[in-house]
Amino acid sequence: MFDLQQYQLLDFGDGRKLEQFGEVTIDRPAPAAENDQRCDASRWKQAIARYERTSDDRGKWKPDDRLPAAWTIRHGDATFELRPTPFGHLGVFPEQAENWDWIARQIARAGRPLKILNLFAYTGGSTLAAACGGAEVVHVDSARNTVAWARRNAELSGLAAAPIRWIVEDALKFAQREQRRGNRYDAVILDPPSYGHGPKGEAWKIVRDLPQLVRCCAALTQHARAFILLTCHSPEFGSAELEALLADTFFGSCQVGAAARRLTITAIDGRQMPCGVAARWPG
Repeated sequence: MFDLQQYQLLDFGDGRKLEQFGEVTIDRPAPAAENDQRCDASRWKQAIARYERTSDDRGKWKPDDRLPAAWTIRHGDATFELRPTPFGHLGVFPEQAENWDWIARQIARAGRPLKILNLFAYTGGSTLAAACGGAEVVHVDSARNTVAWARRNAELSGLAAAPIRWIVEDALKFAQREQRRGNRYDAVILDPPSYGHGPKGEAWKIVRDLPQLVRCCAALTQHARAFILLTCHSPEFGSAELEALLADTFFGSCQVGAAARRLTITAIDGRQMPCGVAARWPG
């Protein structure tokens, strides 16, 4: 998890969350908190900026001149550059920190060099966790600017010379091509969105495409599988569905192998805000 000096969830409720990233406190939407009530209304005055949506996927930070253009936070040996985006993101999803810690443990547990495929890799949190552990990583994301952001994070983390391949590509197309080429991986990490587009306009729909991608990843790791991590933030896939998909596809039985759990962030008052689902093997 994040050190409290680097990240804290200060409060959540009424469809919003109040977070502190380093010394920067922000107020932004949280659909998962729609049915919760804020714990301390006065605390929200600490926010230096509030993000408000103006369309389905975009919005504005108000006031727009209060947030730094960029700043950094750390998690373990990894450093993350944060930037306000029109989508309300900053470049890091704090709920993933427990998965980064899990990745580090799996690499240490393997006791051998690992080659890891990280799909929908975003700004590289899982890539950095794996590289810090000594693994070779193939980092795949469809957005060129996001891959550049991930490379900056690697440089900030002292990993500029680490064995990381940076790929701008559609995740499904890349995995299928790797399978045709006979390439093999020891582990795979996936964090697919509900909807998305590849660099050439390839449409991604998680309900339609995730089972096919998971089958491909099972083939890529069948020779010497060390671990699997699949995270999801789509309502179509709860813990039971994600666990069954992973276990049945990778192991041939929904009774064997994977374990799923809710991802949450714990606020300073002890309440837990749900942030998706993670299915992992070994559980």
